[in-house]
Amino acid sequence: MDLVHAFGTAIEGWVVLVVRRHIAAVADLTDEEALELGPPVKAVSQALHDTVGCAKTYVAQFAEHPDHPHVHVHIVPRAADLPDDQRGPSIFSQLGVEDDRAVSEARMTELARRLRARLDRPR
Repeated sequence: MDLVHAFGTAIEGWVVLVVRRHIAAVADLTDEEALELGPPVKAVSQALHDTVGCAKTYVAQFAEHPDHPHVHVHIVPRAADLPDDQRGPSIFSQLGVEDDRAVSEARMTELARRLRARLDRPR
């Protein structure tokens, strides 16, 4: 699996866990792939909490975007001060934003390095 920062989001640390094999639906995961998916979701959630200071993370998987019709899991840090009208599924209003609102490439790179360092630390 690969971990990448989402492009076009206003939320720092919105990452996507991508299964390397093309799979159109979660039901198509092998038993081994399904078992391998849980630990990274937990580890990335913990790393985001430590890195960006979020109150919790949201986890979602749709595989519906025409450019990405395969299993990829969004792990979204939810800040403690996020307005109520942007919580839950409404968080997706923060994806696909204009460039001037989106997390910059430099900041995504910095966050990726910090997350990698956190994930590489022994638990």
